[in-house]
Amino acid sequence: MKTISVFNNKGGVGKTTLTFHLAHALAELGHRALLIDLDPQCNLTIYGMDQDALHDVWREEDAFVADFKSAQQKLTANEFNNLIAQTRSIHFLLKPVEDGIDDLPSLPPPRKLANNLDLIPGRLTMHLYEDAVARRWSEVYQGDPLAVRTATRPRELAIAYAKQFGYDFVIMDTSPSLGTLNRLVISTTDGFLIPCMPDMFSLYGIRNIGNALAVWKKQFDTIYHLLSNEKRALFPENFVRLLGFTIYNAKRYSGASKWDLAQAHFNYATQIPQAIAEFIPEAVRDHLDPSVWSHPIGDTAIMHTHNTMPAMAQKYHRPMWKVPSALLEHEDTSTVSGNRGLYQATQELYHAFAKDLLNRLNSLK
Repeated sequence: MKTISVFNNKGGVGKTTLTFHLAHALAELGHRALLIDLDPQCNLTIYGMDQDALHDVWREEDAFVADFKSAQQKLTANEFNNLIAQTRSIHFLLKPVEDGIDDLPSLPPPRKLANNLDLIPGRLTMHLYEDAVARRWSEVYQGDPLAVRTATRPRELAIAYAKQFGYDFVIMDTSPSLGTLNRLVISTTDGFLIPCMPDMFSLYGIRNIGNALAVWKKQFDTIYHLLSNEKRALFPENFVRLLGFTIYNAKRYSGASKWDLAQAHFNYATQIPQAIAEFIPEAVRDHLDPSVWSHPIGDTAIMHTHNTMPAMAQKYHRPMWKVPSALLEHEDTSTVSGNRGLYQATQELYHAFAKDLLNRLNSLK
């Protein structure tokens, strides 16, 4: 099993749309995948679930997020077992560690999105877990059991779910922040990828990511050196590795440049490999040949904007290529039907993207 995080220091680059469609493509290519929504904005969850179903999940958890032990004591053993026999949010799963109590006796089932693809929903309250990580971070260096458990629990959950449900990949969606929670999530996944827009902000975002990774790697190297072998085993063997970047959601200008981007956008896009070489630490990218990471994942497969199709995909909680087969609302029928071919063509594009990513994942030991 490999864990993957998708991250950019700037919002609005289509990160969640990319994550959702990548997961569906991997599932259709025969790989079992689990999505975990660790972004407090919960955009990935909204992509995968309708609002009423999500509200039911959250409502049943409200008391537990406030005080897990107190809420549990108000239920009978059967009532609590029935609660965790249903899909629960990632914050509910992490809350026992946040509160310093025993872990759940069993794993609640994830929500099924498609064949080979499941989701652990996010929750707006994830900032509370990030606060707990921040409070306990300095104690990780001393090997404090609760601090180490807090730092390693997201990864431990990914491993546990993969073992029980047979996932090949666990994909974690993150916020655009360089804060404590993302430091933990990104640093302890096997690989990460960066969706970019062809603009100045992406270049500065890569600079920020690279500077943060350099600091995070020093911190984790120190932690690994100080901890006992037993506690060290709770962390991954290697620090996270870069899988590459992709230009995403860029407007197409046919014939304007090599990649059918406006010349100004093309100029920014071609500077991204240089920014990676300059700012992403070599130890994070040396498993890939420069000829690989200097090219976008999937080349131009998913480079250009899909216009309004991602909004339709979110509305109907399915990848773009499956929207035409949905039970469409009347006002959407003519728009979708008139563009059926464009919707369906996205499947091949995302499959090409996923296949290139799989090749890069093979470089991870």
